[in-house]
Amino acid sequence: MVTFCVIPARYGSLRFPGKPLALIKDKPLVQHVYEKAKASKLITEVFVATDDIRIFNTVKHFGGNAIMTSSKHPSGTDRISEAVDKLIKEGYSLSENSIIINLQGDEPFIKVEMINQLVRLMKKGKNYIGTLVKQIEDEKDFQNPNIVKVVFNEKGYALYFSRSPIPFNRERFITGLAQNQFMYKHIGIYGYTVKTLKKFVSLPQSALEKIESLEQLRALENGIKIKVSITEYDSFGIDTPDDLKTAEKLFSIFSQPQ
Repeated sequence: MVTFCVIPARYGSLRFPGKPLALIKDKPLVQHVYEKAKASKLITEVFVATDDIRIFNTVKHFGGNAIMTSSKHPSGTDRISEAVDKLIKEGYSLSENSIIINLQGDEPFIKVEMINQLVRLMKKGKNYIGTLVKQIEDEKDFQNPNIVKVVFNEKGYALYFSRSPIPFNRERFITGLAQNQFMYKHIGIYGYTVKTLKKFVSLPQSALEKIESLEQLRALENGIKIKVSITEYDSFGIDTPDDLKTAEKLFSIFSQPQ
């Protein structure tokens, strides 16, 4: 089955302008992400979808594939949809059942095993969006609004995503004794078929999506299921310049051989 990985990378991040070009160990952030995707034997092609010629040229310079997209997209998924349309027009063999992996351009520590895990999840079904989650072990992470939390049902379908600590454990709040074994963080990687992608982007931004600034809530509010798979691996997304400093320190830990 044809599986493309498209990495959305915009220049104008409010919290960190020019983030995809920030250097970690002398390589731009976007190159670290690109190379992880290329290392997966389950991925057919990898492209960076960007709105900025500086990012486009950087990707081309290190030998990668890049495609220019509009600067007006409200989310990375909308940017990927435009990129897919252009790839189809250029003759790439993408059908409505082809799998698209949306790998966030600020996830340099993603492991190849995680990408492969998501691809395998997507090959099991066509009518959902797939993503990964990791159990939270540190209470600070649970309280951190930059770490997106998720709750899901017994069949592995997401119920809600939030920047707030969910689910709220009332007993622990009252007594301080109860454990919250349902604390999971969302890993910034998605999978969908071209058909589901097109359905998603045809929908207007939803109220909860705008409130939480989480595009996946657009899917849930409109009845599109999101299937989660629990990974044993962690990742670390770069959201701010301070995160970049942390990344430099963590790089030797997270970038061990696959």
